[in-house]
Amino acid sequence: MVQDLYPSRLNDKASIFERKDPVIHNEKAYEEGPLSRKELNFYDQNGYIMLEKFFDDDQLNMMKQELQYTMDQNRHRDSDEVIKEPSSNEIRSIFEVHKDGGFFEKLSQNERLVKICEQILGSQVYINQSRINFKPGFKGKEFYWHSDFETWHMEDGMPRMRALSCSIILTDNYEYNGPLMLIPGSHKWYVSTSGETPEDNYKSSLQKQEVGVPDNKSMEWLVKQAGGQIDRATGPAGSVLLFECNTMHGSAGNISPYPRSNVFFVYNSIKNKLEKPFGGTEPRPEFLANRDNVKPIEPAKSLNYSRKY
Repeated sequence: MVQDLYPSRLNDKASIFERKDPVIHNEKAYEEGPLSRKELNFYDQNGYIMLEKFFDDDQLNMMKQELQYTMDQNRHRDSDEVIKEPSSNEIRSIFEVHKDGGFFEKLSQNERLVKICEQILGSQVYINQSRINFKPGFKGKEFYWHSDFETWHMEDGMPRMRALSCSIILTDNYEYNGPLMLIPGSHKWYVSTSGETPEDNYKSSLQKQEVGVPDNKSMEWLVKQAGGQIDRATGPAGSVLLFECNTMHGSAGNISPYPRSNVFFVYNSIKNKLEKPFGGTEPRPEFLANRDNVKPIEPAKSLNYSRKY
């Protein structure tokens, strides 16, 4: 039986212990790859890095057109892959966009992004999950603090901390339109949460996560370790936020007039494929956790794509 290095949801008490995996998995990462030594050190220390204006204006405009097209195509679609806001019919997320056979599939294969992920994760990578996130003005809801890895480990069977999330920012992220908040250095600790996982938990957790979230004392402790600091992922459209799979993050509601949208890709090491969920539940659907036909990404040099709108 495979030893569970990151147990969680076992009883009524939470606990915190040090991670058992490196953050930079490539011994030669500091000698080769797109990120500089300074950038790698920042990611290693903080668990995230913002790469401002990663995409140029032409590429950004193309992404915005595809964003609107995809929203229009899914606005009235009733499907598990299309998540609506809990108190309205506004789209919150559209999953599995990297399998669209078009623009977003090509975007997920972007050579610069893939090479950065390979540099950090020390192997070829594949897309474990993808989605477009919408946070509309005035009514975009909050999402509570959580570590993605805790969910992916317990409900999907991701064995080790060898994955990262890439958020491509499509609208300017301000302090006041519900940007992602991150606790620097929190990726170095694993919060084993209390409670049990209900059947088909994903059906409610994608709207409002209540299982696998840290308790208040654990959050206070993590913030104290960070010197009282909570960072906000603000920056101009076209930027890219990379954050480690175990970094504690969340977002407040958006009561400003300004929407916040992003394309979200989870890159996992090809050596870290999903196993049986460690929480003892049935695996979540494929659109949340890619298990079928997992193959390394072949990087694409160009984003050129033509669609008649």
